[in-house]
Formats: sequence, structure tokens, C-alpha cells
Amino acid sequence: MTSASLKRIGWIGVASLMVLASSLSRAENYPSRPVKIVVPYTAGGPVDQLARGLAERLGKSSGQPFIVENKPGGNTIVAASMVAKAPADGYTLFMASSASLAVNPLVYRKLAYDPDRDFAAVSLVASAPLVMVVGASTPATRLKDLIPYIRSREGSFAYASNGNGNPLHLACALFGSMANVDMLHVPYNGTAPALASVLAGDTQMTCDIVLSSMPQIKAGKLRPIGIVGPRRVAALPDVPTLAEEGLLGIDAAVWFALVAPAATPPEVVARLNKEVAKAIDDPAMKARFSAMAMELGSSSPQGVVDLTNRERSKWASVVRKYDIKVE
Repeated sequence: MTSASLKRIGWIGVASLMVLASSLSRAENYPSRPVKIVVPYTAGGPVDQLARGLAERLGKSSGQPFIVENKPGGNTIVAASMVAKAPADGYTLFMASSASLAVNPLVYRKLAYDPDRDFAAVSLVASAPLVMVVGASTPATRLKDLIPYIRSREGSFAYASNGNGNPLHLACALFGSMANVDMLHVPYNGTAPALASVLAGDTQMTCDIVLSSMPQIKAGKLRPIGIVGPRRVAALPDVPTLAEEGLLGIDAAVWFALVAPAATPPEVVARLNKEVAKAIDDPAMKARFSAMAMELGSSSPQGVVDLTNRERSKWASVVRKYDIKVE
């Protein structure tokens, strides 16, 4: 090997060390200014509270404020599209939901963002179990009563959802597929009007996150049939899972993950991943959201990708069966 070749290798080594040093410095100095977490739901709701709780702890650990910005609309598409176009520097993050990452690509004919191309996963943050509820005027009190009652209505039994193609719509559709019952879907523009329709008797059933339905359940105005997931929830300890009631394998929790724009430096993603895990492992944080029927839990970035892929595979068959499409 010539001296010129050795010299060239030496310069390559120096350049590599300089890049490594720059990367380490960037991670150590991050964040050096406020960080924005974009939430695709309105202020005051459970996901907003989750993001603000996380932001508070990340701000304390980093010495820089983490600021929550609410951008509701379009099954999370408004917020997702905004973050997808943001600079990939770690200063704009997205509290993505299972709708953002797993469901929207299946149900929208045209989507303003590509979750695989446009985002770098940071960590899972939480999951929110769903509960299947019926109105007080519906005679069924348990799943074994509900299924024959639905069949007796010959396709006129109606369930409400908070929007066509939304995960809560898909959860009820999954139940219908697994229970082999024919139901009419009535989409509403949001959870509140969907619940109102069940309370009024305009529809007979809905699947909802536990926190939203809990006040009406405790008031006796909604009757819980079962948790749409693998285990009971602490907030409703007496409500069985649908599996306990005989419908095995049904799991439709809504989950949330922190993601950043694609091409965000890996060392910044790694720093965020470490800080998120530390923040949501806080016992006070876990207890607070457990009372709200939200289960906190972090993951590696790959864990987010793996869960997204599993969820898409599960929901794809439901979307095909019921031809669920949103323009």
C-alpha cells in the first residue's frame, strides 16, 4: 500500500471521527431550545393530558420547555401532515395514534402523508383500552344476551362511531366480524355525538375509550358489555373482557406513540427514547393515567414499527370485509 493510500485512509478516519464527535455533541446539546409536541386532538381530552404530562417531565429532565400544540381534525391527518413537513431536527414531535400510523393508510384512498416514509419512530407511550357499551334501553346485559338480540334485529341493530374509518369504528366492525352478526354503522363527527346517540336510543351500541364512557357507565346510563382487549382495566374492575364472555382473541385498544419527522438525527431519536422511557416510568405518572384507564409503556423505535405492522395486518382484513374507505 502506498503512502498516498495510507494518508487517504488516515483522512477518512479523521473525517469519521469528526462526524462521530459532531453527532455526540448534537445529542448532548439537545434540546437547546423549546420543543413542540403536536397533538391531533382537542385540548383537555385524555391524549392532550397524556402529552402535557409527558411534556412536563421531559421539560424538567432536559432543562428546556416541551410545549403542546393541539391540531385536531381529519382523523389525525391535519397534525400528521404538519409534522411530516416540519424540519427533521427533533424540535417538532408528533403524538401519533394508531389511527395515524396503522389505520389511516388502510382506509384513505389519498393520504397527505406517508407514515412509513415521513416519520422516525421514537417510542410507544400509552394504550387506551376500549369498552363496548349499549344504551339503557337495550335489553342485553351480557355478551351472551347481546349477540342473539342483534341477530333478532335482522340488520337493523345500529352502532355509532366517532367517524368512518376511525379505530373505534373498526373495533365495532371487528366485533361484528368475529361474532358473525350483521349491524348498521352510523358514523358521527366525534365521540360526544356518538355517545349521545346511544344515550338517546338512536343507535344501540358503540365502542369507546374507557375514560369517555366511564361517567355515563357509573351513572347507569350506559351498560358495559365488555372490555375490547386481553385484560380488565382498573378503572372498571367489574367489567369482564369480551374474551371472558366467550369471544376470544379480540383486541382493539387505541395506542399512542411519539414520532419525529423522518431524517431526524438518530442520536437525537435515541436521546428522546431514553428520556421518554424515564418520564413514563414515573410511579406518579403511571398512577395518574391508570385512573384514567390508560396504560403507560415505552418501547424501542423498532417496537413502534413492529406494532404498526401487526396492527395494519389485523385491520386490513376488517377493512376489506366491510369495504371501509374514506375519500
